[in-house]
Amino acid sequence: MDYKKLIIRGISYSQTQSGAYALLLEHEETSVKLPVVIGNFEAQSISLGLEKDINPPRPLTHDLFSQFVKNTGFILESVIIYQIKDGVFFSNINFKNTHNGEELILDARTSDAVAMAVRFDAPIYTTSDVLNEAGIFLELEESAKVENLDQDPETFSDFNDFSGVSVEELQQLLNDAVKEEDYDIAMRIQEEIKRRNKKIE
Repeated sequence: MDYKKLIIRGISYSQTQSGAYALLLEHEETSVKLPVVIGNFEAQSISLGLEKDINPPRPLTHDLFSQFVKNTGFILESVIIYQIKDGVFFSNINFKNTHNGEELILDARTSDAVAMAVRFDAPIYTTSDVLNEAGIFLELEESAKVENLDQDPETFSDFNDFSGVSVEELQQLLNDAVKEEDYDIAMRIQEEIKRRNKKIE
């Protein structure tokens, strides 16, 4: 399968889900961004994993499991985000034994998989289907802005009623949400845009 490599672009606080964060992954070749809603502990663990110079006084759960993996002769080769279903991402962690070449694949939450990947400097991949379904592409062209648009992304925090909002206005709200790094809102707006486009087809 032709997997798409992702890089970690950052972690931002979720404005719509209390205690949650948005992990932003990006496909380098197309700049399509994949926002993944994660919990506070996972956000902290990923951040600490990225900061190699910062060591917590006691090992976190992901540090403990990483050490166990290394002590058993395995390395983490890659993480594959292979599916999204009902807004939930599904991932596999691919291990390989350095002594006998044995391969091991474990199903994992995407937040845990990424937290492990950063500790092994392992690549993160996804599929074209996942990118097409959940990816967000930010249009930076100023000319694409919609005039006289007075709605703010936060206005649609409940996302229960899009009546009276055109696709062009939704696209601008999507751009604004991404600029504000509110990726969970952006993802919901994009789902509405895709729903409308399917109706047109």
